[in-house]
Amino acid sequence: MANYKKDFFLKTQFITKLNNHQNQTIVAYGTSLTEGGSWVKDLADALEKKFPGLATVINSGGSGQWSRWGVANLEERVISKKPDVIFIEFAVNDSVARFNGSVEEARQNLNFIIKRILECNSKCEIILMTMTPADKHPVGHFSYRLNITDYYAMYREEAKKHQLMLIDHAPNWLALQASDKALFDKLVPDSIHPTVEGNALIVTPLILKSLGLN
Repeated sequence: MANYKKDFFLKTQFITKLNNHQNQTIVAYGTSLTEGGSWVKDLADALEKKFPGLATVINSGGSGQWSRWGVANLEERVISKKPDVIFIEFAVNDSVARFNGSVEEARQNLNFIIKRILECNSKCEIILMTMTPADKHPVGHFSYRLNITDYYAMYREEAKKHQLMLIDHAPNWLALQASDKALFDKLVPDSIHPTVEGNALIVTPLILKSLGLN
């Protein structure tokens, strides 16, 4: 995960503004794990509870999409919303074999997104996330992922390079998969999309902890 001191600096920038009664617009941008992910509502509910009326959370995810789509739709789905904070997670789908997108293309797409966001708002807080293992489906399957660990490693590298917060969900899911396969299968049956319970038990708590909201 990202260095704690960097996490602390970034989270105080976000939370301090809310504590100072400044409105904040938060955009979640990514795959079906964002568009259909209950963690987005969980986050919105937590912010509303702690900072009533100050945080607007917008779900701009796209089911079945990857970072090439993220670049193409950035203006409409992100820039036009004028975000103060943005969560980005495309790595889980960047690794989908049928897209034939390399790690380097995914890196270029991510860097384009980061650069464009900061061109529009140099103070926008950008948070990268890795997600689930997505390792259930075999070669040739529609949802087969190729070398997903390399795409997650790239997110870690780019977070470090740009000094961005990284919320690294993948290790928690892998640890659960190794220690309690039955529970893992219950919380994320296809190894890709967490259930509402899976988000509540694994995804949301790490997000809230990383933001200092737990």
